[in-house]
Order: sequence, then C-alpha cells, then structure tokens
Amino acid sequence: MSLRENRGASPDVRSFVRAATIEIIPVKGYEQRLAAVPTDTTVTITCSPRFGLERTLGATEFAAAAGYTVVPHLAARQVTDETELKEFVGRLDAAGVRDLYVIGGDASEPAGIYSSAAELLDGLGAIGHSLTSIGVACYPEGHPAISDDELMAALRLKQPLADYMVSQLCFDTDALLTWLRAVRSAGVTLPLHIGLAAPMQTRKLAELSLKIGVGSSLRYLTKQHGLIGTVLRGKSYRPEQVLIDMGSELTSPALNVERLHMFSFNQVTATVEWQRRLAGPSNSGDLES
Repeated sequence: MSLRENRGASPDVRSFVRAATIEIIPVKGYEQRLAAVPTDTTVTITCSPRFGLERTLGATEFAAAAGYTVVPHLAARQVTDETELKEFVGRLDAAGVRDLYVIGGDASEPAGIYSSAAELLDGLGAIGHSLTSIGVACYPEGHPAISDDELMAALRLKQPLADYMVSQLCFDTDALLTWLRAVRSAGVTLPLHIGLAAPMQTRKLAELSLKIGVGSSLRYLTKQHGLIGTVLRGKSYRPEQVLIDMGSELTSPALNVERLHMFSFNQVTATVEWQRRLAGPSNSGDLES
C-alpha cells in the first residue's frame, strides 16, 4: 500500500473498501474480467436494454457457478409480464442467488406491465420467491428526468419492500451527507450502499460514461466544479476521498451506511488493485495470486 493512498484512510475506510461490491457490465469478455476478482468479493451484474435480461441472467449464473456471491440487476421496464418475472427469479433460485437489485431501467418505453421499480417490487411480492435481500436505487445528487420530490416519494414507496438502497454515482461528500440526513429525517431507514466510480483517470471516466451509455454519470461528473479542472488536467481521482471526508459520519448509526458499491465501468483489474493497495489483501488471498 503506498503512503499516498494510505494517507488519511482510517481503519473504517479501509474496511469499507475491502468489503466493497464490484459492478460488472456483461459485455463480451466479462468472464475474463470476473476472473480478476477474488471469489470472496460480491459482484453485481448490470441490466440494460442494450443487452437484455438473458445476458444478465447468463452472466449471473456464470458468476454463481464460479463461486461468487452475485447480485443481478433487474430493470422493471425490461420485464414483459408476470411469467417472465417468475422465470427470472426461478433461474436465480436454481443458481443459488438470493440477492436482487431492482431498478426502474433506462428503456424509453416499458416492455410490458411494469413501468417502475415499485411496481416490480409489488410483482415480486405477489409471485413469491426465495430472495432474502432486495436493493433499490437512490439519487443523492438528483435525477435528470425526475424531481427530488418524486424521488423521495418513490423511495418511501419502495422502502417496505426492500432491504437496502444503492446510491447513484456521487463525487461530492457534502451533497451526499446533506441528502442522507434529509432522507433519514424523512423516515427512510434503509441501509445505504454508497456508489462510487472506480479509480481511474477522470477523463477516462467521462469517456467510459459515454461509451458504455451511462449518461447520467457523466452529467453528475460535470456538475462537480472541483472535478472539472481535474478532467482538464487529465489527473486521476481517488474514490476513497469521499469516505475519508465523511469522517466519523461514515460509521454513524443514525446515517446507517452499510457498504460500498463500486461502479467499475469494467475497469475491474484496476478496481481490485486499488482495493488491495488501500485495504490490504482479502481473506481468501486471491488478491495476491
């Protein structure tokens, strides 16, 4: 671990980094990217209109068979009907997958009867399943197409049917804490998984946002005045700085931050190496292989 990366990283920060989940986009060659991840690391598999539900399911089954704890994403607007929903969760059950992350999805029009994450959560409750944990999305820096009031109402609606929430990309500690205090005051108690982008050149982060189609992350990036100069200078940003800047509030029971979720943009090896440098090797020892 370098002195520079360790500077200011408390044992709590290193613990969060060590236990972070890593998000993988199931593009061609995802199997090789997955192989870089220690098997005691939880991986999440994204879901997008570009690849469809089958790609998400196939990658999830592959990761589960390889020994990973895996959390597939499921976009409500890609599910046509109750039959397809049953088939999806049935295959998760057969693969031994017990955690699901439910989102509304980016499709401009719903493929079927579900147009929002809340509707899909209701659908899951109606059909029954073997899932033991369900996550939902939250947006500390807002959403380009949905008002803050609507986002809060949706989060309250999803809360009784979910077990945790994952925040969209966030680069501003003050914005994250202000939002988190507000939702806690509003009665939202779901444990938070903080979503951070993987360590990389900030210019590369912007390029990947466009290439992979995660347009919202680029909008969030350009909103942060402190990072615009970083982009122009081609420097790297340090994702752990958000956690460091949170100080003791990172482990405040009142704020209930449970985990760290890394948006890897499929820069998986770089993400794993960052974990190792900052937090030390995983218990499995795979990081040292």
